Amino acid sequence: MKKLLAVFLSMGIVFSAVAEQASKESVEKLMVLTGASDMGKQMMGQMLPAMQQMIPDAPPAFWQSVTEEINMDEMVALIVPVYQKHLTEEDIQHMLKFFSTPAGKKLISVQPVIMQESMMIGQQWGQQLFMRAKQKYDAMTPAAN
Repeated sequence: MKKLLAVFLSMGIVFSAVAEQASKESVEKLMVLTGASDMGKQMMGQMLPAMQQMIPDAPPAFWQSVTEEINMDEMVALIVPVYQKHLTEEDIQHMLKFFSTPAGKKLISVQPVIMQESMMIGQQWGQQLFMRAKQKYDAMTPAAN
């Protein structure tokens, strides 16, 4: 019984060491290194015009004050737990190491363009899929023609 208990305890120690939660500091370092922390600024650049359309009567000084009150550290603090939920400290350390290499730095620099081009391809593909579905539906329903 003592041997069995020792085995379970050692397994628990091994599993806890393997699955150590990523620290807030290492996640923040990864977010800065990969540019993920800057994405919030880009999101605000897209959100602010939408907000302005919803409150069209607000004067420019109002929107300036809203912009000045934005604290991107708040958003980073909200996102860190998402990284911690899905990645271990070991994962983050490997990523930090990779993204510090020339290949990692290149991936970081081209990732936005890859995402943008991929989104455009996805939209085109979705439109083609819709057109095929509509043609199929129209062929099945002569009354709709």
